[in-house]
Amino acid sequence: MACSLSTSFGLLAAVLAQEPLFEDVSARWLPGVRTVCGAGEEPAAILEVNGGGLVVEDFDGDGRLDLVVVDGSTVARVEADEPGLPPRLFLGVEGGGFAPSGEPWAMAGGRWGMGGCAGDVNGDGWPDLVVTEWGADRLFLNEAGGGFVEATEDAGLRGEGWGTSAALGDLDGDGHLDLVVVNYLDFDIARSPRRESGCVWKGHAVVCGPEGLAASPDQLYRGRGDGTFEEVSLAWGFAPPRAGFGLGVVTLDYDLDGDLDLYVSNDSTPNHLWENRGEAGLVEVAFRRGVGHDANGKEQAGMGIACGDVNADLRPDLVVTNFSGEHNAFYRSSAGVGFRERSHPAGLAGPSQPLLGWGTGLFDFDHDGDLDLFVLNGHVYPEADRPGTDTTYAQPDLLFRGTGGSFAPEPLWAGEPAVSRAGVAADLDGDGDLDLASIERGGRVRVLRNRLGGEDHWLGVRLRGAGPNTFAIGARVTAACGERRFTAEARTGAGFQAGGPAQVHLGLGPAERVDRLEIRWPSGQVTTLEGVRADRWLTVEEEAL
Repeated sequence: MACSLSTSFGLLAAVLAQEPLFEDVSARWLPGVRTVCGAGEEPAAILEVNGGGLVVEDFDGDGRLDLVVVDGSTVARVEADEPGLPPRLFLGVEGGGFAPSGEPWAMAGGRWGMGGCAGDVNGDGWPDLVVTEWGADRLFLNEAGGGFVEATEDAGLRGEGWGTSAALGDLDGDGHLDLVVVNYLDFDIARSPRRESGCVWKGHAVVCGPEGLAASPDQLYRGRGDGTFEEVSLAWGFAPPRAGFGLGVVTLDYDLDGDLDLYVSNDSTPNHLWENRGEAGLVEVAFRRGVGHDANGKEQAGMGIACGDVNADLRPDLVVTNFSGEHNAFYRSSAGVGFRERSHPAGLAGPSQPLLGWGTGLFDFDHDGDLDLFVLNGHVYPEADRPGTDTTYAQPDLLFRGTGGSFAPEPLWAGEPAVSRAGVAADLDGDGDLDLASIERGGRVRVLRNRLGGEDHWLGVRLRGAGPNTFAIGARVTAACGERRFTAEARTGAGFQAGGPAQVHLGLGPAERVDRLEIRWPSGQVTTLEGVRADRWLTVEEEAL
């Protein structure tokens, strides 16, 4: 039975009274960093709604994670033919926090930055950076930890539309990383509707879109292994009959057949699940696998994606954040069938219904062995603060603690509601638990430190592949601790307009060691380790064939 919005608000009020797990340390770790997404607090066009992006990875090779902030622009700058604000790299410092990277890492502005991801696209052992834009998607090659060099012109990227999220992975099994970029809609600054165009939401004039506008097809690029790509969208079948308004993407092996599949969240159109069939290419199977719509068969306004094994069946489950009035969707894996939408029994539906979710991720933040879910929230319409909307513009961010296949909501951090967008989970201070970086629409970049205490244990795994996929993106790590099994895949896409490090982090509960650790590499090789001590970051190298 669905909750009414009044009941949902009551649940939400009780949730926000709890003590949060995360502490806002932005003033110490990343002081004064903000982004631009339009000229003012109120979006005048849909282009000003989504905000910027974040990418986390160790770019300089010092063992500490670094942070890329992808910034935006203004309509006035575009109309004056001026570049947007450039992406910025902040290098991690000992004990947590970030410092500006300096001139060798400086990047020029494109037209209007959105998101991105990181991975070694030329096989030299160093993570490179892909930035999505409204405009040309861009590639920055890492010069052996000494700086970035832009390689967009010769990279073969043909994105000239509105790229939102991106992910890297070896989809064809040739050892080289391929790139998927999901696109939103066909937007023209001169022709597309503005606020005064007459669009109405719940009786209020609002920014128009995406409904009524043309969706832009997503793009798939085959990596050549030297930092260049060729577009293979049509050749590999990556072209549904109806394009979606793409916002999020993750790689996953949903059918456990050893190759990477793709899941794409779409705004106001059905989501897409792309099943990898090897030489036969990709086939869209979202409807038949139960992840295209909600439990009632209705398409939703999907934003971000979280992926992880929630119900301990060693198969990936999916969560998609949605528009206010639509609860966030939890697609639980079902062997031999695909997925079943189980948001209500899992405890996700009621608290999320009045909120509009964006960045998200499934990780074991408290190390108890159950995956937790973070969701960053914020509306697209400032008019949401007016009477009769059943929601608000600024909204609280939430943490849903995993409790054996279901979730219990609580506040993510102690602070005023915000208009949040992209977010990334990673061990930003090197203490073993996962922290968060998040971004507001045209506002602060926030860093949240995990305040975890207690006696439960964890294991982090950094992978070093033997081939050109040097960070083993797509590898599957499984840990056995007594009767319990924990599994995760190394991936780059992180929810919405964000990229995370290709590392695996497992909460182990009371187990002080892993009885058996298995790494299934993208090459098909399997490495097995016995009696692995917990509470450390472990680096595992693949043996050369």
